[in-house]
Order: sequence, then structure tokens, then C-alpha cells
Amino acid sequence: MLKQISLSVLLLTAVTLHAQTVSLSSLLDEMVDYDAVTRFPEPAFVCVQASSYDRASKSPNENWFANNDASQFIRDENVTAGGVERKEWVLMDADGPGAIVRFWITSHHYKSTLRVYLDGNTTPAIEANVGDVVGGKFLVDSPLSEENARGRNLYLPIPYAKHCKVTVDDMPTQKNLYYQINYRNYAKGTNIETFTLDNFKSLVNKVETTKKKLLSAGDNFVNLTKETPKSAFVVPKGSSVLLHTGKVTIPSGAAFQQIVIKVDAEGEKLVQALRSTVLSIKFDGKETVWCPLGDFFGGGVGINPYKSWYSRVEKDGTLISLWRMPFQKSFEVSLINYGTEDVKVTNSIKLDEYKWNKRSMYFHANWHQQREIETIGGNGTVDWNYAKLCGKGVFAGDALSVLNRDPAWWGEGDEKIYVDNESFPSHFGTGTEDYYGYAWCTPEFFESPFHFQPRAEGPNNYGNTTNGRVRLLDTIPFTTDFRFDMEVWHWAKTKIDYSVVTFWYGFEQTTTDVQNRSEQVKEVQSPVVYNTPMSLNIPGFKIEKLPTGGRIQVQGMSQYTTGKWDNNDHLWWTDGQPGNRLELLFDVEKDSKYKLVAKLTKARDYGIAQFYINGKKIGEPIDLYNPEVVPTGEIVIGTTELKTGCYPITVVITGKNANADAKYMIGIDTLQLITVE
Repeated sequence: MLKQISLSVLLLTAVTLHAQTVSLSSLLDEMVDYDAVTRFPEPAFVCVQASSYDRASKSPNENWFANNDASQFIRDENVTAGGVERKEWVLMDADGPGAIVRFWITSHHYKSTLRVYLDGNTTPAIEANVGDVVGGKFLVDSPLSEENARGRNLYLPIPYAKHCKVTVDDMPTQKNLYYQINYRNYAKGTNIETFTLDNFKSLVNKVETTKKKLLSAGDNFVNLTKETPKSAFVVPKGSSVLLHTGKVTIPSGAAFQQIVIKVDAEGEKLVQALRSTVLSIKFDGKETVWCPLGDFFGGGVGINPYKSWYSRVEKDGTLISLWRMPFQKSFEVSLINYGTEDVKVTNSIKLDEYKWNKRSMYFHANWHQQREIETIGGNGTVDWNYAKLCGKGVFAGDALSVLNRDPAWWGEGDEKIYVDNESFPSHFGTGTEDYYGYAWCTPEFFESPFHFQPRAEGPNNYGNTTNGRVRLLDTIPFTTDFRFDMEVWHWAKTKIDYSVVTFWYGFEQTTTDVQNRSEQVKEVQSPVVYNTPMSLNIPGFKIEKLPTGGRIQVQGMSQYTTGKWDNNDHLWWTDGQPGNRLELLFDVEKDSKYKLVAKLTKARDYGIAQFYINGKKIGEPIDLYNPEVVPTGEIVIGTTELKTGCYPITVVITGKNANADAKYMIGIDTLQLITVE
């Protein structure tokens, strides 16, 4: 069963050509041009990343998984302006021609002023609070700049002809700045119109139009329940069905504009079908797409509604792809059912004429999975490869699905991207969630044209999580080879599953090492039922319920050199607020007088804790503020008489030091009841 599609009667669609001069205006046009990514860039550029990655990471043989990724700068400088001297810390320093195309930071309340100096001028082109500039409160707002899940992003392009330097000040009180800046380096001689505020103001209407296009991506998709053309198929278990095939009857070529699919199933059968039913697409006789349905459309395991520039998932289970997929002569679209149940699908494909030229490339989507990767807790384990590509092309995005068997944070690992035979990655990140545009391992839904988290099962970071990022202006061109590794860096000792789909464009000769593995899609593996709030490695007490606010997990502390924690970890209570309570249960084996002895953690964003035993206040509030992360050593909190039995010891957040960030975190290394003779 198949459907023939003729392209001879399709209307010609506009193709946006790259302007000879790169400017804010031309970059905004390119951002919302679906055809732009299908052609190798002209004028040529390479994409580079400046970040606060731990500079101790020298090589795979030297501190490769170092994790002190905050406030690592190129240098500091003394600057005099208006007769006043100040110190500035340099985040990025690059010769032009170029353009900043993405800027990410965390969601701290930063006092620092961000300054962007262009073309050697001593007066900054942009000067404002760093959180406002990158967080949607200066120049532009959503979706070009906004905060999502405690991460801040700026996607307004900032072109420069000769040079760009980005700095912040006030760092003595702002030591927790994590940052990533993606920027283009154009070929020498490329004409660039340098960003100015006056030019930006003249383009306000265009900026607003760009924002509307970004937010309305796919709004006119083919509704399979109301519109035609559409086709219904049954894909028998263990079989494949050719859904659509077509040949170009016009000389210029054609391109997929939209793929819409809906699977007719419910509950666990639907979840399984989305993983074990694989989409296969051949262009001009070569298979370039092989990916499970749920992963290809960015939702991961199950139906997880969200919306981005290139794909979206509707609440009714409709899956929509907006990736532009050009070809010259022919195409075939098939579904392969590796499951144990027949799969019913309804689908539609929309095509447009496309002007194929010497820069045109084929679309690729490759998927693979590894189950039960062992983690050691509090350190990186391995660089897990997303993709290795050989040849010439453009990397355009990815979506990662994770199965985490422990509520502790799984994604401390950094991305490491090597382009064209690099021995050290030109993209070295600061954390997996940072790469995907959010921060602080926040397990909450978010979506934008550029990045998304449609699923975060929980509690905390337990269960299934899906993160995605698509690249509009921050695509990564490569001319000989490309390699993308992601550190597996988990706070707990456990086992974790990773599966990833990568999206890229390449010429006919460009290849990938990802192998199609049918055995990896046959079963969706779910974690055991989560009945208790935490499986802790800290002896002496137990937890039978979650705190009244915030999250708890075991955090590895081996990366800190400021002291020693027992077992190199502590109980980490985050996202709490004053008045929130955490109850720990202790067994008392005999009647006696006891002293409560604790080893705690202090840091710049920790709160003040008050302890209670069996509802009775014991000791005075303990201020856990310190500019650096340090263990307190042994503290005697107080004494009390106890009889044999089980007693609740309650920790209450009462506030914070005036100098502390308003995070109210609590860290408990050890807590003991010791008899007093």
C-alpha cells in the first residue's frame, strides 16, 4: 500500500538568498528561513563557543571531568571610564568578522553589568545588567530572550566587523556566573554591518515580525482529523509499510515541508508503539532517516506535548515535523514496526518545489541508545557519543531522552564538540541542562523555538526526561568531520539509559557511524515504581516522606578541594523556602541523655537551619552561609533526654544571611545521636 505524489503542479515557493552583507537584518531573515539550513553557508563561517568550563580540564588524561564550571574567565582587566576605575572580567574575546548567535547564563540575581565592546570601541554597544540582557528584560523578550526553568537565553544576533569583547563587573560578589556564548567566525573579507542600538531601534518592527514567526511555527499544520490529503495505514507487527513514494517531474528538485503522523493507540500500547515503530526515509535512493517516531518528533518516550521551530507534539497525539528535507529525484517514506502489536497510523506529507543547487544538502536523523550505563557518583563516567560524522555538512540539533533510576541529578556532564580534526573541543560546556537552555537540574516543563523539556517525570530528576535543542543561527558547519560527545556525570552511583536523535544536513558523500539497531527499539524500559523519597548512602537515619518544600538528593562532593566530606557526598536540600521542613527518623536503642552532632555544608547560597527533636527545639539556628563551598566539621547542636524508640529530627529553614543568595539550600554530611555519659 502506498501513495504516489506528483510534484509537477506544485507552486514555486520563495527561496531566501544570503545577502552579501551580513547584518542584524539579514541574520533575522536567516533565522526564520527554513531553507537556509539546507544549504552549506555562504558566506562561510565556523561556530565556536566561549564558556565558563573548568579550565583544569586539559585532556582525557588530565582532569577531563573537572566540574568547577562557574566564573571561569579569560582574564580580568582594569578599566577607567568617566574618571572611575573598575575591574571587568572577560567572557569572550574574538576577532571579526563574526556574530554572537546565542548567549546563556543561569538565573541567579546578578548585580553584574554586562558590557559588549565591538570593533575596538571603548564605549560598549550594550551595557546593562547581565540578567536583564540575557533574561528578556533588555532589548528583546520572549522568544528571543527569556528565562526557562531557571536558565536565561538570548538569541538576538549581535554582528561585528572587526572584534567583539564581552565583560562583566562586580565579580567579587558574583562568583557563581555560569555562561555559554555561541558565536560565528566568518571568513576574512566578509562584509559585516556591526550592531548598534540605533540600528536595532530602526529594526524594531522586523524584530517583532521575527518573534511572531518563531512563535507561530507549524500553526498551519495539516489537521489529520479535519483536512486532506491524509492516508491511513496498518503496519503489521514485525513488518514494514511503504507509506509514500514520489518522483520529481520538474528539474529544480523538491523538499518536504511538513510530515504529520498520528498513531491510533492508547496507554502503554501507544508509548510502546512510539518507540518500536521506526520512521525510515530515503532520498534519491539513500536512507538518511532512521528513528523511532516519538524521538524523531522530539517528544521522547510517550506523548509529551510541546512546540519548537522544527517540530511539535499536540495534546491529541498528533506528531508534526517542520524540518525542510530537499531532494533531487525521488523519495520513499516507510514505517517499520519492530513491536509485538499491529500499529494503526494516519499521516500526511506536504511538499514544495525547491531550487537544488551546488550548496544543497540532504537531511539526516540518526538515533541510538545505550542502557544501564554505570555511574560512580559525584564524578564523570564516560564521554557518551551523540554522533560522529565524516565529510561536509551542518549540525542542526538533537533530542536526548534519559531514564534515570535515582532521584539525584543525572546531567552534570558537559558537551564536547570537535569540528574538523580538532584535538580539543571548540565547544566545551558547563552542564547538560545548560546545553539545553535551562539550569540547576530543574525538572519542569518548558518550550521555546530553540530548546525544550517536554517530559521530566520526577519526583526530582527520577524517571524519564527528554531535552531537545534545535539550532537556527547557531548551527555548526563542518568541512571534514564532526564529533559530539556528552559527559555522563551523575551525582549518584546508579545505572542510567541514554538515547539520542541527531539532526544534520550533509552532502551525498557525508556519512555517520551511527548504526541502525532494531534490537534497541523493541522494548520501552521503565524504572521500578518509586515509593520512597530517597535511597540514601548516608547512614544513621531514614526519610519516609519528602520535605514540605523543595527537593532532596545525594550530591557528590569530590570535586571540591576546600575540605573533606564523609563518603564524599552529602544530603542536599534545594529549592526550599523559609518555613519548609525536612523530617529525618532516628532509632534510639536505650534510655539515655543524647547530644545531636552534625557535619554540615556551608556555601554562598545556603540558608539558616533550626533543628528539632520530637517537636522540641534543640540548639540555636545555624547560619550556613560562606563565600566558598566548605564542610563545617563536627558541630554539637544540643543535648536532650530520650527513651528507647524512634524519633523525628526535623530541620526547618528559618531564613538566610544578609550576604547569601536567596536559594536557602541545606547540606547535611552526617547527623548522629551520641550518648552523653
